[in-house]
Amino acid sequence: MTILRGNDQGDEPAGLAAMLPGGKVLRLVGVLLAVLIGWTVLSNVVSVSRVDAGHVGIEIYLAGSQRGPSDIPIRTGWVFYSPLRSQIIQFPTYVQTVKWTRNPNEGHPVNEEMGFNSKEGMEISADVSLSYAIDQDKVRDFYVKYRISELERFTHGILRDIVRNSLNEVASTYTVEDIYGEHKAEFLKKVEMMIESKVAPVGVSVQQFGFIGAPRVPAVIANSITAKAQAIQEAERARNELATTQAEAAKKIAAAEGDAKSQVLRAQGEADSNRIRQSSLTAQLLELRRLENQKALIDRWNGQLPQVETGQGGGGILLQLPKP
Repeated sequence: MTILRGNDQGDEPAGLAAMLPGGKVLRLVGVLLAVLIGWTVLSNVVSVSRVDAGHVGIEIYLAGSQRGPSDIPIRTGWVFYSPLRSQIIQFPTYVQTVKWTRNPNEGHPVNEEMGFNSKEGMEISADVSLSYAIDQDKVRDFYVKYRISELERFTHGILRDIVRNSLNEVASTYTVEDIYGEHKAEFLKKVEMMIESKVAPVGVSVQQFGFIGAPRVPAVIANSITAKAQAIQEAERARNELATTQAEAAKKIAAAEGDAKSQVLRAQGEADSNRIRQSSLTAQLLELRRLENQKALIDRWNGQLPQVETGQGGGGILLQLPKP
């Protein structure tokens, strides 16, 4: 074991100084002081960032006892911070719309269609559109949950998986005919509600969800569904035609019954009128009518005798010759 001692004069303490020449000790102390001063200066350097309109920023502490996201979101405007101690991450709060389709000209240039299975296990594929927005008051919860700084990674990674799983979960309770046909709107609403329930706790609200076009099923199933729909339409058309025919027949019957009743009423009225007339005829009334008729004939006579008369007793015809 080596024991460090002082120099021959015995006036210097034992230790590092005894091992190094005096010049080297001063240089080492200078380096340490420079490092300390440099760290102090750099740690107090202020950087400036701007939170754009329609965005909310969050400050992430990288050093110290409170490492992690700040509790208070940063609103629109200029932000001063130390890049050695923290960083600023921005998230848009306006509505984001994403389309997952098999068309390479929409979204990413790859096939992004959604596939899911119906209640019968039938495979269905569809192009899907989704709109969502982040609540500016829950940006911290969103970051703590997913630990991402780029919204693109959330949209085409985490959110896509949530949508696909929700489609499969709800589709397992619906037949392919229901999804393809009249229950499609109900099916999509349930899927949207399930997606909302999974992302709402971290401040993500679903604004719209739906198919782009019709879902795609095997050709055999599509033809069967189309044929059934056509049969239903034909049956409905036949029922409508029958109802129209029955309505027209009922209208004619009603018209005929109305005419018959009208004729009966007219005949009954005439019969009642004749009965009243007959009951009012008496000998005195008949004599009065005869006298009235005779008077009318007298009133109309012009005083000229008839040109032809019958002889008395009906013995022959007498011709009345005009006088010269």
